[in-house]
Amino acid sequence: MPIKEKLGTVIKNAMNKTVTVAVKQQASHKKYKKIFMKTNKFYVHDENNECKIGDIVKIQETRPISKHKRWKLINKIIKK
Repeated sequence: MPIKEKLGTVIKNAMNKTVTVAVKQQASHKKYKKIFMKTNKFYVHDENNECKIGDIVKIQETRPISKHKRWKLINKIIKK
């Protein structure tokens, strides 16, 4: 089974070793076929506290680290 990876934007970095990443994706309404943006927020493990708000990051699914953290930081694509 392939490991899930996503691209997203850091929207919060106030916690220690944790950032909140917003992942946006396009979705289509089943009946009306209108295309809209769907946003999911993920808690991501950031071991070195290196991410800043606005960074574009690549995240990867991992084992549960805490109650809500299920993702870890792979690398920063664009730095702010």
